[in-house]
Order: sequence, then C-alpha cells, then structure tokens
Amino acid sequence: MSLSPELTQKILAEVAAGFEEQIAFTEALGRYPSLRGQEHTAQDFLHDALKTRGYAMDRWAIDVDEIRHHPGFSPVTVDYSNAINVVGTLRPREETGRSLVLNGHIDVVPTGPLEMWSAPPFEPHRDGDWLYGRGVADMKAGIAANVFAVDALARLGYRPAATLYQQSVVEEECTGNGALAALLRGYRADAAIIPEPVDDKLVRANTGVLWFRVRVQGVPVHVREAGSGANAIEAAYELIRGLRELEAAWNARKTDHRYFEELDHPINFNVGKIAGGDWASSVPAWCEFDCRIALYPGEKPAEAAREIEDHLRQVSESISFLANNPPEIVFNGFFAEGYVLEEGSEAEGTLARAHLSSYSAPMQSFVSPAYLDGRVFVIYGDTPCMVYGPVSEAIHGFDERVSLSSVKRITGTIALFIAEWCGLEEI
Repeated sequence: MSLSPELTQKILAEVAAGFEEQIAFTEALGRYPSLRGQEHTAQDFLHDALKTRGYAMDRWAIDVDEIRHHPGFSPVTVDYSNAINVVGTLRPREETGRSLVLNGHIDVVPTGPLEMWSAPPFEPHRDGDWLYGRGVADMKAGIAANVFAVDALARLGYRPAATLYQQSVVEEECTGNGALAALLRGYRADAAIIPEPVDDKLVRANTGVLWFRVRVQGVPVHVREAGSGANAIEAAYELIRGLRELEAAWNARKTDHRYFEELDHPINFNVGKIAGGDWASSVPAWCEFDCRIALYPGEKPAEAAREIEDHLRQVSESISFLANNPPEIVFNGFFAEGYVLEEGSEAEGTLARAHLSSYSAPMQSFVSPAYLDGRVFVIYGDTPCMVYGPVSEAIHGFDERVSLSSVKRITGTIALFIAEWCGLEEI
C-alpha cells in the first residue's frame, strides 16, 4: 500500500531536519582511513553508533575457510584478521511487513600521492553543495544515509514493522567477500538497497570483474651485452598489448548481452600497477603487472580466466624467449560474476514510488561497467537488490566528492521505501 501524502511529507521533512547531523556523522566516518586491512576502527565507530540506537549487534572477522568453497568467493592473498564486518539488526514487536537489508561498504581505495589532493583526503570538508574526502562518496555518505533514514522514522515515533539489517562490509573494492560472508552468516531479507554513488539512478545491470597478476621472467645481463639478454619489462608491454586485443574482442560481443548492446565500451581492461627490474644498467630479470578486466553477466569467471590464460599463451608464443618461458598468471582478487536486476519486482516498484516523492521526477536506470556487491544478493541470495545512490565526482580519483543535496534526497527515498516496504509500527 502506498504511503499517504501527509506521512510522505512528514518523513521527508524529518530527513531534512536531521540532515546537518547526518553530514557531521558522514564527516566523522570519513576521518577513519579505512583502507584495505585498516577498516576496523571505522567499523568500531559504526558498531557503537548502531548499538546506541538500539540495534542488536554482530561484529566478526571474515573466516576464509567458511566462504572459500562458495561459487561467489574471490581468491585472497592478504591476511583477514582485520577484515571486520558489522551488522546491526532492528526487529519489530511483530513481523507484519517485508524484511530489508541496507548495505554499504566501509573499505576505500588508496589515496595516491597526497600532494595531488587539494586538501588532506581523510579530513572531510564542505564547499558549497560538495562534501570532499576519500571514501566520502564511495561510499560512506551512503552508509550514513542508511542509518539516518531509519533515524528519521524513529524521531517520528516509528520503527520498521519487519526485520531490518544495517550492514557495513569490507572487501567491496577488491573481492566482494565481505558481502558474501554476511550472506553466508545468514543475513537474508526480502529486498536490499545499496546506496552506491550512481548519480541518483538505479543500476539495471553490471559487469563482473576479474583481477589477476602477470609475472614475466627475463634473462638479465649487463647492458653492454643487452642483445644477449631478454628484457622482462619490454616483454610485459607486448603482453599488455595482447590483453588490449582480448578487450576489443570481448567488447565486440556486447550485442549478445541484454542491456549492454548500446554501451560504447562495456568491457574495460586496466593495468593498475606495474613493477620490474632491479638496476638501470641491468637488463631486467622480472616484471609483474596487476590487471582488472570486466565480464558480462552470465559469463563464469573460471571460463573467462581460462580465456585470458589461453590468450596470453598465444601472445607468448610470438615472443621468442617467452615461448619456452611463459608468464605466470595469478588470480588474486575479484573473481566475480555480473548480474541483471530483472524489471518489474515489487521492490523496484516501491523504490520508484519513493524516488518520485523525493525527487518529483521518475526514477531512471542505467548499466554499470563496474563491480557492485549487488551481485551477491541477486545471484546467491535470490533477492532483489537495488543499487541506487547519490551524485558524486572523482571517485577513485583526487578530490573525491559527493553532492549533499543529492544525499538528502536519497536518504528521503530510503526512508520512504522503508515505511512502505517494511511498514511501520509505533515505538
């Protein structure tokens, strides 16, 4: 049942009334440098914030052995002792509505050279409508929106009339294992929302992602005898060119994949990191480079990985010293399928009505060529998961920022969604 106009306006007004506090909360969360392996202090902050609000709390370190055999698992090469997930559960006196997960990831990507930022990245600051800071857009503003949407209802004297989970997970930027661990711990619901920075839109479909490292071994000699050696760095360039050919071939398949036909370049290959050699006057003995490539929904990561290995083997055969000494390929992160959010679910209809009330405009959807934790809910939880969030700029770049007016409207949408989807009971 749709909300009455009177209740709709009360909820939106209450979101607006609490928004300065919400901004301060987002700034406080943004001060924690929650890089991979360093998320625990930010998670402590969220744990205490939710506990103070009356949530039943669960905080745990991901156990790789509990998830490694699941088809959604991505390989791990780092220690998980500080890979902490936090979930807060809010239960009604009586379950009369539909349950909901509000999910967000606390991990952020590295800052890059600090001198290229206009201000310190972990000291959030406002400039007009923008809030700046690493991870503020991607996606601590979204986590705050989840928390303060429920807070707005509480100030009106209501709580959800169905179980609601607030999830803050790790590993979204590298494996997706945080959301997977929460699902396998038993946190399931009738719908999920993830307020990623997606420009006030709903993600209709998104690509899967593979991470892998390629290591090349050369033949080191003194540069005076360079012709008798084998330069691992130069060989790496040839392998990268070969992977660009594979990228082009995969993009040519886009017409075979629903929702991706109109995208100019849905499959993006990226060399994100490279290192090699030991001495400027020695032909380099080694080079390794870290890569990321996308894959279409419905394509299995293992099959895509074999295609990558086969292609690099073919490229190596054209390089004399690599023909008998092929590169080593290690899959060291994302090993994740893409997904499609099928149209017409009740959850999407509810979100569309909430968006219309908050924005006074119809909700739009788009296709994302990036990884999203929504795949965990859609593929493995059989749950409609709506990735839907605020306008941002420069995520993963310098001077990352999020639009505060957009965050306020997104928070209003989430609060209205909760009220209709879960129903309300008086506190």
